[in-house]
Amino acid sequence: MSPRQRPLVGVSLKMYFGLARTRSYLTEVAALGAHAEANGVDAFVIPDFLSITTGVELLAGTGVAVGAQDASWEDFGALTGEVSPTALAEAGVRYVELGHAERRRMFAEDDIVTARKAAAVARNGLVPLICFGENTRVDVEDAARVTIAQVLAALEDVPADAEVVLGYEPNWAIGASEPASPEHVVGVTTRLRDAVAHRTGTTRILYGGSAGPGLFAQVADGVDGLFLGRFAHDVANFRTVISEIGATRGTAPGPHDA
Repeated sequence: MSPRQRPLVGVSLKMYFGLARTRSYLTEVAALGAHAEANGVDAFVIPDFLSITTGVELLAGTGVAVGAQDASWEDFGALTGEVSPTALAEAGVRYVELGHAERRRMFAEDDIVTARKAAAVARNGLVPLICFGENTRVDVEDAARVTIAQVLAALEDVPADAEVVLGYEPNWAIGASEPASPEHVVGVTTRLRDAVAHRTGTTRILYGGSAGPGLFAQVADGVDGLFLGRFAHDVANFRTVISEIGATRGTAPGPHDA
C-alpha cells in the first residue's frame, strides 16, 4: 500500500454563483489559508472559468490553491468553446477537475475522453483531479472493480511520477441527503489505493458525494481528504471540515496556535 499523503480538502462551485458572489466567497476563503496550514491541510477552490484569474489574484500567498472545472485534451487549436490546459497553467491554476459524473452523464464524456484530458493536464504541469464512481448501489467488491477500472483507464497516459488526485464520488450519493456508508467508502478506497500503489508520484484520494461535517473521521482509513459540495458554500463549514481533518490526522494546532 502506498504511503499516506498530506490531507487535502476542496470545493467545486460548479455553476452556482455569479461573478460578484464568487468574488465575495473567494475573499472569505482567502482567510482560511492560515487555518489550513496550521492544521496541516492543503486546500483548494474550483470556481467557474470566468472567475479563475480573480481567484488566483485573491488567493495568492494564502496557500489555498485554485482549480478549473475542466480542460481540453489539446493545448491549443480550432476548438471553439474549449479551454486550453496550457492557458490554465499560465493563469496560475493547480488542479483540474476531470471525469465528473455530470460531464459523463450530460456531455457523454467517457473514460477515453477523461484519459486524454488527464494526459494533457499532466503534461502542462497541472494536477489532474479525476472523478470516478459507480452509477448504482452495489456491494464493495463490485464498486471497487468498476471504479478501479475507471481510474486505471484515466491514468493510462499520465506519467507514473506525476501528481494526481482521485475523487471517489459514487454517482448515487451525489446530492443525496446522506453520503455512502463509511464501510463502503473505506472498502472501495483501500482497494483503489492498492491498485495505484505502483505510482511514484503523489497520489491522494478524496471522498465526495454529500460529504460534510463529521465524515472524515469515519472514512480516514481509506481517504486523504474530502471533495466538498454545496455544504462548503458556507465558509464556516469549510473551516470546520479543515479543523476536523487536522484533528483526525493528528495535525491540528494546539490551543495557542492559529
